[in-house]
Amino acid sequence: MCKVCNICKKTVKLSATVVGVLFVVYFWNLDQKVLGWAYKQVNAMFDRKPANISF
Repeated sequence: MCKVCNICKKTVKLSATVVGVLFVVYFWNLDQKVLGWAYKQVNAMFDRKPANISF
């Protein structure tokens, strides 16, 4: 019985931690901020390349 209680406690703690982290990411919109930073980095990298446009 105690083994089942320990498994339940660990599951509840893990679930609460995951929900807490996901709430922080959602609340402060961190996923879009990281993607915006990455988008700027990629644009800066490709803007340095010489463009060879010919039709």
